[in-house]
Amino acid sequence: MANPISIPAQEVHKTPAFGLAATDSSGIVSPFHFSRRANGDHDITLKILYCGICHGDVHFLRNEMGHTTYPMVAGHEIVGEVIKVGRSVTKFKIGDIVGVGPICGSCRSCSNCSQGWESYCPEKIFTYSGYDYDGSRTQGGYSDKTVVDEHFAIKIPQGMPLDSAAPLLCAGITVYSPMKFHGLCQPGQHLGVVGLGGLGHVAVKFAKALEMKVTVISTSPGKKKEALERLGADVFLLSNDPQQLQEGKDTLDGIIDTVAGPHSLEPLADLLKTGGKLIIVGALFPPPELPIRPMMMGRRMIAGSAAGGMGETQEMIDLAAKHNITADIEVIPMDYVNTALDRVAKNDVKYRFVIDVANTIHKVSPDS
Repeated sequence: MANPISIPAQEVHKTPAFGLAATDSSGIVSPFHFSRRANGDHDITLKILYCGICHGDVHFLRNEMGHTTYPMVAGHEIVGEVIKVGRSVTKFKIGDIVGVGPICGSCRSCSNCSQGWESYCPEKIFTYSGYDYDGSRTQGGYSDKTVVDEHFAIKIPQGMPLDSAAPLLCAGITVYSPMKFHGLCQPGQHLGVVGLGGLGHVAVKFAKALEMKVTVISTSPGKKKEALERLGADVFLLSNDPQQLQEGKDTLDGIIDTVAGPHSLEPLADLLKTGGKLIIVGALFPPPELPIRPMMMGRRMIAGSAAGGMGETQEMIDLAAKHNITADIEVIPMDYVNTALDRVAKNDVKYRFVIDVANTIHKVSPDS
């Protein structure tokens, strides 16, 4: 690791922190001393224990979205221990284990926030690469501690594995939220899951826990055994095999499309029953052409969905604990993060990397 980078004196705040930050579009992270805002009346300070690596981290670290501000600490799948509470905090106490996902703030008063849809608030604050309440840049979970308003943290159920719970704070809620919102969560319904990656494998687990029939749709024939025998899917379809797609025509109540890469939506639309719903949760670049005719003739719907609100996230993690749902992970030390990010970019992970922050942060600290 390189020598630690510093931030200008005028940006220093009251909670010192240390982590790994990228300083340019190479996305390479290096040791970074910085400060977070002070722990306010409604805030909790967390010692970060684990942090998942999301594919979105790669996009932001490498400025693939075009609006990254450096230096930037990534990570929005955070599990930590409460080490400080503000005087007005009622939800948590010191020693509690909590989770923080993609957002760490919102206006709390708009129509979206009032419905529990904080993730759709026009003034939502992203856990990293955003602006905090005091105007400072938010920094993510590849670090030793964080400060967050108690409303934007959730309770991790007792006994739940903390490392494999971390990715649920992004991947889990990203697939659970549209299932719940669009009514694709009833026993006996038939759900299609496009892509068997970090999001897709969790979607299969939730759907089976909800007693649904599941079809996995993939371009990789090597994932058939994994889908059917280990994850418990009922059907596997190769999306590049016209015969298999024809056999699956008009069979699905809904589809959760987790694939971010370019692909056609028309073959997927044909798999839906009349009135079926195709929900896109992967950020598609470039945007696909919309299959208007099959949508019209089948009274079908194409919708998009992002992560859910705080109440829904707590509901999701509680359901996961009840049914022993966790992400399949590879736990890594802090000094492996750059290699892990390269592997994520190449889809070379099954299915999520999780950084063991608390036990390995000393490996990148210049003070150790």
